[in-house]
Amino acid sequence: MYHPKDLLETVLPPALCIGTLDPTSTPVQRSLVPAESKKHSSNEKPSINEMLNAFDFEAVARKVLKPESWAYYSSGAEDELTLRENHAAFHRILFKPRVLINVSNISTTTTFLSSPSSLPVYITACALGKLGHPEGEVVLTRAAGAKGVIQMMPTLASCSLDEMLDARVVGQDTWFQLYVNGDREVTRKVVKRAEERGCKGLFVTVDAPSLGRREKDMRLKYSSSVSDIQEKNNGSNVNRNMGAARAISSFIDATLSWPDIEWLGSITTMPIVLKGIQTGQDAVRAAYLPCVKGIVVSNHGGRQLDTCRSGIQILPEVVAALKSVGLRDRLEIFLDGGVRRGADIFKALALGAKGVGIGRPSLYA
Repeated sequence: MYHPKDLLETVLPPALCIGTLDPTSTPVQRSLVPAESKKHSSNEKPSINEMLNAFDFEAVARKVLKPESWAYYSSGAEDELTLRENHAAFHRILFKPRVLINVSNISTTTTFLSSPSSLPVYITACALGKLGHPEGEVVLTRAAGAKGVIQMMPTLASCSLDEMLDARVVGQDTWFQLYVNGDREVTRKVVKRAEERGCKGLFVTVDAPSLGRREKDMRLKYSSSVSDIQEKNNGSNVNRNMGAARAISSFIDATLSWPDIEWLGSITTMPIVLKGIQTGQDAVRAAYLPCVKGIVVSNHGGRQLDTCRSGIQILPEVVAALKSVGLRDRLEIFLDGGVRRGADIFKALALGAKGVGIGRPSLYA
């Protein structure tokens, strides 16, 4: 099962829930992946001690994940130029190291939105965790708690929000990532539940009004046998031959605009962070909204609009724009996309980010 058990109840309005499914009336899904082409079994994975960096985990994931899982996790939009540029852009930023400075006592601890973190890193929201692990996002919750970092819990998780939150350790802070539903009452209930359960931040995805053309994912049939949103969404049909992303995203509201952010601010006390800012102009506009406490400079992992700029390239523009209007200290600035090494994190911090989000590497690991 790739979706949480309460997905329909939490995402769809009651009028669209027409009853309990009779399992005997549902045709058995036939796998389109021949047995001989399936990936290696888990017993062929190397020892964790052999994994030296994020690229090692990615290489193993490519071998052991099912084709549909690898396609969904790894795909970018169209020619995947932005996907590749997200990491390549870090290579063009060079250090100017200073010497003869006492670094015997250092600390990597910081705070994000007043929550402590052992590192200037958080686990960002990624959908369908059970495509890669039978326990889904819950394992990331446990890992975040064990290491003292923050997990951003996704709307489109394989686990329910309660399942993820129940896996927290005492004192563990989490955030909730929100895709705004076209039915505002559904959105209101989801936001209320996240706040009631103690989430410390509401990260609103603003860069996905329509789905990016992720052709690697689109080439593979989404073979999950569980119910998905589109099949129940006012009678519309799912084209399962167009990949996992299209099969799970029909409820996302394409009309989302700036007044909706103010409305979100009126229904929650959680600090709101806009995830997907890509220009200095939009950063400034966000800073003028009292309910917005931060932004994530992000292009959705290169999965939405191909040939747009990388986050690390956009970051200096955003910082400069906020400084120019005296609002630099109004927002906490986060960044995601292409971060694969500690040096990448350091570069983002040096250019003005408060912290960075790690997405695909957490899934591959």
